[in-house]
Amino acid sequence: MNHEKPLSKQVAVVTGAGRGIGEAISHKLAELGATLVLTGRQREPLEATASALSSVGAKADVFPCDVQNLRSVEALASHVVQKHGRTDILINNAGIGVFGKPLHELDPDDWDKILNTNLRGVYYMMRSFAPTMISAKSGHIVNISSLAGKNPVPNSAAYSASKWGLNGLTYSVAEELRGYGVRVSVVCPGSVDTDLSPHSGKEKTKMLTPGDVAHAVGMIVTQASASFVSEVLIRPTQKP
Repeated sequence: MNHEKPLSKQVAVVTGAGRGIGEAISHKLAELGATLVLTGRQREPLEATASALSSVGAKADVFPCDVQNLRSVEALASHVVQKHGRTDILINNAGIGVFGKPLHELDPDDWDKILNTNLRGVYYMMRSFAPTMISAKSGHIVNISSLAGKNPVPNSAAYSASKWGLNGLTYSVAEELRGYGVRVSVVCPGSVDTDLSPHSGKEKTKMLTPGDVAHAVGMIVTQASASFVSEVLIRPTQKP
């Protein structure tokens, strides 16, 4: 009887893997048998995720990286190729936001940080990792967006703009890469109970959990090879 897990022998790179949604996705992919490369700006939370994965027998490699910096992303891609020889799954999860301010009061530095992380950073990651997948004629890229990229969100305009842009980027790159056997998907969750934003006025018990998003990612990357899920929208059962 074959007990091999669905993602055995596959290598998955997860950005923002030290906490929240990225941490949950890392655990889900490890549960499915993948070897993880955990990345983010700070080593300590990545090491904590790696330690938790190791305690359940999963393989995890830590490599700090700032997705806003192309050289940092290229160093990550080079490390993955040298150590693992392949990248089967890329999860672009790292994201930041500034909430509660109308656009005309937003500091231009905050605008740059949000767009450079949430949109430019995904471009850098796909630019650096797609060639390996194209050569292998297989791979899956999953971009973690938000329902803020589908609906107007006042006082969060820069964050919303970055996610609308991320959705458009995903759909276009999916068309560019599908002929090479590389599938590109986007996941748009509603309010998730993480430390990304205060979610003032929302009832935490009714919000989505990081595990809800991880579950969707697990379904996407185990899809049969003849098809792919273009996008997933996730809403809580009860409005928080």
